[in-house]
Amino acid sequence: QVHFVEPGGGLVHPGGSLRLSCAASGFFLNYYAVAWFRHAPGKEREAVSCSSSSSDGYTYYADDVKGRFTISRDNAKDTVYLQIDSLKPEDTAVYYCAANTMRTRCAVVGPERHEYNYWGRGTQVTVSP
Repeated sequence: QVHFVEPGGGLVHPGGSLRLSCAASGFFLNYYAVAWFRHAPGKEREAVSCSSSSSDGYTYYADDVKGRFTISRDNAKDTVYLQIDSLKPEDTAVYYCAANTMRTRCAVVGPERHEYNYWGRGTQVTVSP
């Protein structure tokens, strides 16, 4: 049985930071592409970042998070992190971790964005003064 854990959300002030974590049981995240998506009220779900398998190392960031978000892996803990700095109110959303066990190279633009087959339940990030 696959189970995701996504701790790390919360309420922060603009300019603050959070670190989201993604860990799974039932398979090893190290081997697969992992992405972070977010879904804000009234908007479509969007991909913010992805990380290829540990042996690949490729990462991707959406334009509006470049320089503020950092995706990383702790191979020993089989965990993927999303460090979010310089938070803005428009970052408020539910953040989801997802894994694509069909690929090692991550992709969230194009048809591959629909291939993520394991999803966490999401963690709320709220940025407010």
